[in-house]
Order: sequence, then structure tokens, then C-alpha cells
Amino acid sequence: MDSLNITAILLGIVEGLTEFLPVSSTGHLILATELFGFDPAEWEVFNVVIQLPAILAIVVLYWRTFLDVALGAVARKPDSLRFVRNVGVAFIPSAILGVLLKSKIDAMMETPVIVAIALIVGGFAILLIERLTKQGAYEPVENLSLPRSAAIGLMQCLAMIPGVSRSGATIMGALSMGVNRRTAAEFSFFLAVPTMFGATAKQLWDHRHELAAGAGPVGWTQIAIGSVVSFVVALVVIKAFVAFISRSGFAPFAIYRIVAGSVALVWLVWA
Repeated sequence: MDSLNITAILLGIVEGLTEFLPVSSTGHLILATELFGFDPAEWEVFNVVIQLPAILAIVVLYWRTFLDVALGAVARKPDSLRFVRNVGVAFIPSAILGVLLKSKIDAMMETPVIVAIALIVGGFAILLIERLTKQGAYEPVENLSLPRSAAIGLMQCLAMIPGVSRSGATIMGALSMGVNRRTAAEFSFFLAVPTMFGATAKQLWDHRHELAAGAGPVGWTQIAIGSVVSFVVALVVIKAFVAFISRSGFAPFAIYRIVAGSVALVWLVWA
């Protein structure tokens, strides 16, 4: 098998494993491409686009929730309208800042050292939040207040720094406001759908000409391979993640972040 296709499979596994864990899938993809010796800029579109199939795993696993919300919204049911409102208002800040700060975000994505530092800092932040906050009882996403939903959306903007973790920022933001772990995780899952659809659509549009022309070493074949792999792996990870955090919390992920970030930082500095 072609080495590029093998790399696409490995990166697809990394994406599927890390997209919904508070460890930063983007950060891991950047570090992985650096480890494999490839130019991160050449894999930038690939790294963003293969996040979408992982997000589609959410739609598959929570299809009944999405169907009920869609039908309920058409019927103007209050619970469904609040669900749409909460996810929508949380999505808006990252959508606006993602467009305004695109050049700066792209520059950071080409700087692996930022990823390593963000992993370490984020790990300590998770430990602190886990220690200082008390979670409330489980409540469905539609029961969250509008101010809480907006605040969680603002926290998601921190994930524009590669290595911070989109899921980590939203979940920890929710926990700091007393939201239950399972509620926080599910809200992060649902918020990922419009966020990653938007990010993927923009990347495909911005790079439509080189993708259509097959320019560069990474093309549609690698994107297709990575997408299938990330989707399958994400299906397995999501349910296991919700069950795990309900029992054990987020501290193990924080410790992993600190260790992985420290190893990566030493490697990047001394390599």
C-alpha cells in the first residue's frame, strides 16, 4: 500500500480516537504529521476534513435525538426549539471568530510547539476544574439556560488554539458552571455537528481549486481513506467515553495531556 495511504489510515485512527476526548484531535494530528516527517501545511485540509466523518458518528449514534428535535422544531414544540436555540447560540461565537481569525489560526496550526504547550496547560486546567467544581444532576441539553449555552459557546473559541481541544474547552466550560458531566459531554457532541460542518465546508471551499486539480501530495484518495477510518473508530469511542467519564471523570485525560505534551515539547525542542 502507498505510504501516503498508510499515513491517512493512521491519521484517521488518531482523529477517531481523539475527536471527542478532551485531548485535542487537531493537536494530535499536527504532532502526528510532524512525527511522520510531513509538512503540516500539506495535510491541513486533510486534518480538518476527516473530522467531519467523526462528527457524523454523533448523528448516527444520536439519530433519534436529532430526528425528534427536527420533527419537534417543525411542530414548534418548546423542548425542541430550546435545543436548537441552545446549540445555535453556542455555535455563533466560533463561527464569527473562525472567519475573522482564519489567518492566525492557520499560522498556529503550522506550529507544533504551540500544540505541546496547550496540551500541558490544558491538562492542568482540567485537573483544577475537576477539583474545584461540583457537578449538578443530569439534565437534557434543552434544559440548559440561554446564558449557560452562550458561555459554553464562548469557551469553544479557545479551541482555535491547536492543542486546547474543542471538546475539552466546551466540557470544562460547562463543568465550571455546575453542569453534569454527561450533560456537558452530550452538549459538546451536539455542538460539534454545526461547528465541524462549517469548518469543513470552509476548508473545502478555500482549497477547492487545488483539490479539483489534484495539486499537492495529499488528495481525495487520502481524504476518503482517512474519513472512513475516523468514522468507524469514532463510533466505538463515543459510547465508551460517556460511560468512562460518568464513572471516572476527566482526571486521566488531564494526566495524559500533561505527559504527552511534555514529551512532545522535549522532542520538538531537542529534535
